[in-house]
Amino acid sequence: MTAVESRPAGVLATSPSHRPFGARVKGFVTLTKPRIIELLLITTVPVMFLAEQGVPNLWLVLATCFGGYLSAGGANALNMYIDRDIDAMMDRTSQRPLVTGLISPREGLVFGLTLAVVSTLWFGFLVNWLSAALALGALLFYVILYTMVLKRRTSQNIVWGGIAGCMPVFIGWSAVTNSVSWAAVVLFLVMFFWTPPHYWPLSMKVKEDYARVGVPMLPVIASNTVVARQIVLYSWVMVAVSLTLWPLGYTGWFYPAVAVATGGWWLKEAHGLLARAKAGVTGAKLKEMRLFHWSITYVSLLFVAVAVDPFLR
Repeated sequence: MTAVESRPAGVLATSPSHRPFGARVKGFVTLTKPRIIELLLITTVPVMFLAEQGVPNLWLVLATCFGGYLSAGGANALNMYIDRDIDAMMDRTSQRPLVTGLISPREGLVFGLTLAVVSTLWFGFLVNWLSAALALGALLFYVILYTMVLKRRTSQNIVWGGIAGCMPVFIGWSAVTNSVSWAAVVLFLVMFFWTPPHYWPLSMKVKEDYARVGVPMLPVIASNTVVARQIVLYSWVMVAVSLTLWPLGYTGWFYPAVAVATGGWWLKEAHGLLARAKAGVTGAKLKEMRLFHWSITYVSLLFVAVAVDPFLR
């Protein structure tokens, strides 16, 4: 199915080049998924503060953030190019630029590849080549292994595909130190175990969308109770891993205090979701999106604590 053949009713049939310039610019920005990239930068910058044990060089922070935006934006654009067939059939993605025709598939492909090349060179020449390699590795992992291989074949897609979203931790640390440490490994693992219980509640909400296009997200092939049990399991491991940063000697008292408080609230929400699922609650009363929204707050607060802790030691 092509993007033109799957165009939703009511979308103008004009060629992309005849669309208003402002709308086209907005379309290219949309291809980068800026809301997702905001979350990636939330995990990048605080790690730079921890690696520096204080305030890192401002230019380095800006260069790393801009390079990270270009790299993640390229990955997201290529993801939309590859998934434009199923995006056309899913309610929540049916207005993406490659589906509506605002941006042509060729333009989307060239845009994504250009960002991939530019971001790698940006990191290499203005940050360091280790960060460049990590950023390129994350991009290739997301585009090839997750989007092209895992997404449409296994319910474990988001588990292993989520590794790409964990890489900003390594990139932030390597930008400052030109190396990778155990602290970065711990925070990488926090994000690894955070990703499934962050995304599965959203998948529960829109599982009909995924079922319609044959994407086997866990909530599509398993009951709410099974999914909620997996969420609880990953949540406990995530909280436990987050607390190991303190005994390893990388933080003072502030970070573990925040990790315990926010992790405790997360576990409360996860167990609440499991209890509702076991009781057979469905629809709006399942309240699965409560955990999804809290997951974003959790990771934001946890990584703010990562950045603040060096100043309180």
